[in-house]
Amino acid sequence: METNTVTTKKTIEILPNLNCGACGYKTCVDFAIKIDNDEDEIKKCIHIAEKPVRKQEAAGCIACHTGEIGLGEKLSWKDNLKRDFDFILDCFPDEPGPKETILPYNPTLVKELGVKKGDIMIGRPMGMSCGCPITHCGIVSAVDAVNGVINWNVTGPLRPRNEGFVDIGYYVSQAYEGLIKESRKEIRIGERYWFLPRRCMLQWRHSGLVNAVTKLKDGSYRVRVEGLYIG
Repeated sequence: METNTVTTKKTIEILPNLNCGACGYKTCVDFAIKIDNDEDEIKKCIHIAEKPVRKQEAAGCIACHTGEIGLGEKLSWKDNLKRDFDFILDCFPDEPGPKETILPYNPTLVKELGVKKGDIMIGRPMGMSCGCPITHCGIVSAVDAVNGVINWNVTGPLRPRNEGFVDIGYYVSQAYEGLIKESRKEIRIGERYWFLPRRCMLQWRHSGLVNAVTKLKDGSYRVRVEGLYIG
């Protein structure tokens, strides 16, 4: 069936562009084509703020919404489970996803598996650090083989599915780094906050201690957040 590319482009703007696969399609583009043929299919996307009958009525994707009204205000500063949070954590514009520092439960795997910069990797944060039920996928940006610490950018699962991956297993999430463009509290070093990672697939709030903060010229903040947990 021939697809109207103009309509599909409008549909893609509604979708999160995470390629998470939760809807049953490999990519958001594939899903957009299906929605153009059957508008009710949009209800399968877990990242849409509202589940409209018609896609034209969509309030927008809560993972990537931009506009005059910020995401925090749009969600009334409530996560997917209606719990309060203090700020949105955005990823850096020149990076493919949120920056996370992790420590595998078995740090010797970093040497044994030969993990290096540029590797596509998967793993799951477990225990007190986060306990996230979602397997994380991403691209390694730096490796400290002596201490077993890895820095990576968390992305969707499409590349691991298509290109293969290194499986680091269970890990402890040590820190997130990113930008704060929206907050409802003053951001100060040494304070613990509830925050919502913009690209979190579950849209659950996280808690963390801000232990590095730089105010940028545009009024946003560059931060490092440690002592993480979900809750």
